[in-house]
Amino acid sequence: MRLKVMLPGEVLLQCDVTRIVGQAPNGSFGMLPRHIDFVTALTSGVLCFTDTEDRESFLGHDEGILVKQGREVLVSVRRAVEGKTLKELRSRVKDQFVSLEAHERAARSALARLEAGVVRRFIELGEQR
Repeated sequence: MRLKVMLPGEVLLQCDVTRIVGQAPNGSFGMLPRHIDFVTALTSGVLCFTDTEDRESFLGHDEGILVKQGREVLVSVRRAVEGKTLKELRSRVKDQFVSLEAHERAARSALARLEAGVVRRFIELGEQR
């Protein structure tokens, strides 16, 4: 199978694989090369795959979608990080996702301050009338 992992701004990963294990909302699933065509939502978690050299790799990801058609397996998620071992993946997820969440919190806080300022200004304009 040809696994392709896509993020909003880039293709993170393209490789030939012999096995994929993932997590859907209704439980985990496994796929081998002759698996029937398949579409599923992915829950945030770990996608495990084995390459043609029989090396196992892991992908930590957000919610997304997986589509298998023929020998192509397309995964589309907002954020993902690859690791060769679970220990490496855990460290990379912690570094990347936690820092992104801190930036997102800061951006949401700034947006809330802007919205509050706009509301305050509308109230002031209404009082001037």
